[in-house]
Amino acid sequence: MPDGPEAVPGLDLPGLQSFFERHVAGTTGPLVGELLSGGRSNLTYRISDGASSWVLRRPPLGGLTPSAHDMRREYRVVEALHGSAVPVARPVAYTDDEEVIGAPFAVVEHVDGRVLRTQRDIRDVPTDELRQISDSLIAVMAELHRIRPDDVGLGDFGRPAGYLRRQVARWTDQWERTATTPVPDVDRLGRVLAARCPDESAHSIVHGDLRIDNTILRADHLTSVRALLDWEMATLGDPLSDLALHLVYRDEAFSPVLGGQAASTDPRMPTADHIVERYAAESGRSVDQLDFHLGLAYFKTAVIAAGIHTRHAGGHTAGGDFTGVEEAIPLLAAAGLAAYSPGR
Repeated sequence: MPDGPEAVPGLDLPGLQSFFERHVAGTTGPLVGELLSGGRSNLTYRISDGASSWVLRRPPLGGLTPSAHDMRREYRVVEALHGSAVPVARPVAYTDDEEVIGAPFAVVEHVDGRVLRTQRDIRDVPTDELRQISDSLIAVMAELHRIRPDDVGLGDFGRPAGYLRRQVARWTDQWERTATTPVPDVDRLGRVLAARCPDESAHSIVHGDLRIDNTILRADHLTSVRALLDWEMATLGDPLSDLALHLVYRDEAFSPVLGGQAASTDPRMPTADHIVERYAAESGRSVDQLDFHLGLAYFKTAVIAAGIHTRHAGGHTAGGDFTGVEEAIPLLAAAGLAAYSPGR
């Protein structure tokens, strides 16, 4: 693990050392840090003092858009859900003082387990076990959507009424801010969604980025979910948005966003039909409006891919392979139009 601030992009270890000594009980020695992932969303680091380990999250190094990468919101929802039926890492500390490491950041306890990020990671996992892992993740999704926001102190976490219209407007605005190359299908999909936006079918806490590689699984029993990660997109809204985005992550069109080998797009993963059936059974919810949510999820993911590409082109990413991300944008937009084109 690198032990110098220059060796860890976006992490000021001397500043973090001082912060930990003042705010994190039990810190026993010099901190070292390792970048776990970065550039596609918030940067994620493992921090250790030789005795204990934590995970630190901070915004990307540049290319921010309004309302994106809100560390306080991410930390707040983890605090609220800790101890509930939804497994999350134990919250440890948060600060918006940018003098510490150059950006706001949140710290949670490191959770031991296994993360299945790539198709290589699941080569040794039998197909039947992959289905059970997927079913377990869908069950956790349903548990999240059953929680009453007021019961965990999140009643004011978002404005669920009008959520879908705001989502369309938000991602249209972000497309206009981040796009560097015209993609007519993205514009066309945005217009279709804006013209045919329905009212929400229900309201709940939504994760906003729920996929297999945002999950820590028990290493000796992969079908057991130890923690859901990466809550930066969480809000109050229509629960079908989580299901739809989960299905987009299953689509091969998403593959270039994660370097072409995303575990979620492996052909041995359960089919979209299976995932929808499991969610309907676990949640008891209607999935009648899922086609709109799929169109919106493809639109959102295309815009996120554009943002990743823009940050990478501007030199604001750290870690990972981002060279093929731009290829995903037209693929995702076309898939969104195929999923939701009323009146065709």
